[in-house]
Amino acid sequence: MKEHSFSEKERIKKRKELEMVFSEGKTIFSKNGKFKAVFLQTEWKNTPIKIAVGVSRKAGNAVWRNRIKRLMRESYRQNKNFFADNVFTENKTLLVFFSPNRLNKKNNRIIKLDKVTPEILELVKSIGIFIKRHS
Repeated sequence: MKEHSFSEKERIKKRKELEMVFSEGKTIFSKNGKFKAVFLQTEWKNTPIKIAVGVSRKAGNAVWRNRIKRLMRESYRQNKNFFADNVFTENKTLLVFFSPNRLNKKNNRIIKLDKVTPEILELVKSIGIFIKRHS
């Protein structure tokens, strides 16, 4: 993996994988409840971490939803090494779906990367702790 990229190999693209994450995965929330992550460890698939991001239509208009998705992807891309250090286990691929939980356009009209990144990193730490406890 390149250090600061977000290639197609690192994305959850298959419907089957996404459905598996939601049906079998564990859900955790950030401390203030603004973001959530659903994650699942599976057998090795050539990439240690695959992620997807999504936002409910109820959260705001398309411009706002696209911005929050872009910010979540960017916080992953900039901190990819942090992800690998905290959640990497041999012969396993971690599938993660990030989503805002209590974040919407009505309450947070302007949202910036410096507000999103700490929340995403906190979720990654929690995922890493969970994986280490249960492996």
